[in-house]
Amino acid sequence: MADIKPIGKALFLREEELRRGIELMFFAYRDFTGEADSILAEQNMGRAHHRAIYFIGRNPGITVSELLAILNITKQSLSRVLSALVETGHVEQHTGPEDRRQRLLYLTDAGATLESRLTAVQGRRFAKAYREAGMTAVEGFQRVLEGLLDAETRRQASETGRTRHPDHRGGE
Repeated sequence: MADIKPIGKALFLREEELRRGIELMFFAYRDFTGEADSILAEQNMGRAHHRAIYFIGRNPGITVSELLAILNITKQSLSRVLSALVETGHVEQHTGPEDRRQRLLYLTDAGATLESRLTAVQGRRFAKAYREAGMTAVEGFQRVLEGLLDAETRRQASETGRTRHPDHRGGE
């Protein structure tokens, strides 16, 4: 690995610091997902289900194609995940108001409860880490994470959570 010398900063990263960051990211991801994985296993679900539930919850009325773009998985994989979530009563689909071919996705009450439970577990982990690190570190951490994202992913992340569709849980 090459040394990285950002312009205008005295920061000098050696290979060891870069490797340490990579290792910490792997360990953090393992621990961050571990508790949620246990909850998901109780429901016979996996991480793909979790990601779908999370982003549907953050974006009620998201279209299947928008979710597909966020998750960056194959249509076949998303179809399996959504079919299971609809079958278990966690997600419901509505046809689009202008385009009847469009499917808008919403969490049911059961889906919202599961999403809330999963997010609470992971939110507590983030809250603890943020408290211990302090606000300056939180801002720096978020900048580092954003710096790891491709330009298109950064655009998607900036748009996530902006509700575009009214919540139609329970009927149209």
